[in-house]
Amino acid sequence: MGAIVDEENRFAQGLFTPLPSRYDRLAELLSFGQNGRWRAEMVGRVLPSAPATVLDVASGTAGVALALARGGAGRVVGVDLTEAMLRRGRQNVAAAGLSARVQLAAGRAEQLPFRDGQFDALTFTYLLRYVNDPEATLAELARVVRPGAAVASLEFLRPPNRFWRAWWWLYTRAVLPVGGWLTGGRSWFEVGRFLGPSISGHYRRYPIEWTIAAWQRAGFEEVGARVMSLGGGLVMWGRRAGTAAERP
Repeated sequence: MGAIVDEENRFAQGLFTPLPSRYDRLAELLSFGQNGRWRAEMVGRVLPSAPATVLDVASGTAGVALALARGGAGRVVGVDLTEAMLRRGRQNVAAAGLSARVQLAAGRAEQLPFRDGQFDALTFTYLLRYVNDPEATLAELARVVRPGAAVASLEFLRPPNRFWRAWWWLYTRAVLPVGGWLTGGRSWFEVGRFLGPSISGHYRRYPIEWTIAAWQRAGFEEVGARVMSLGGGLVMWGRRAGTAAERP
């Protein structure tokens, strides 16, 4: 692609390159076993519009892309920064018999290789903590969907309630690193050790209220958010401002 890879991109590549063979199990561990439920909530925010084409950003091993295709989306394009994750994703797509409807490609969320208004819907998962400028990234995501298109996201969250936040802090700082080491060795230990401080730092800089406003500034309307599983996850959704008549 010839795209510029910044420090955040390099970090994400280094973090996730060793993980693809066990990534789905890791996602369950990191999400308290709730990843599937969170994913279904996000996918359910875009499928009612019966999109002919959907872009799934930070597609990883294609879990969301496959859910979109199985749920009725016509064609799904998944984009991810990490080639190792994409290789595993292509294996998963082939095993599901959906290679004709799900395509995966390398790319950066900050510089997508698609034309304006190309897609009817868009999803992105666990993305904004790994980009240098979340608001600029949201604007780029808005660029590639048509006016009126449904967009939804899934991110980890730091629980707003102090009681649950204390237990979450203990889980992310103590249980996750140990569980990662026992389940997948050093690479998973590093992810487990990184995750809690990463989430805390992100929401200190970009609280939910800021993120909703950033979606709106990027060109989305009807923006909503749902806190999941006592504050462990956050699903957001909205629509690209404008009407179908404005489609390029």
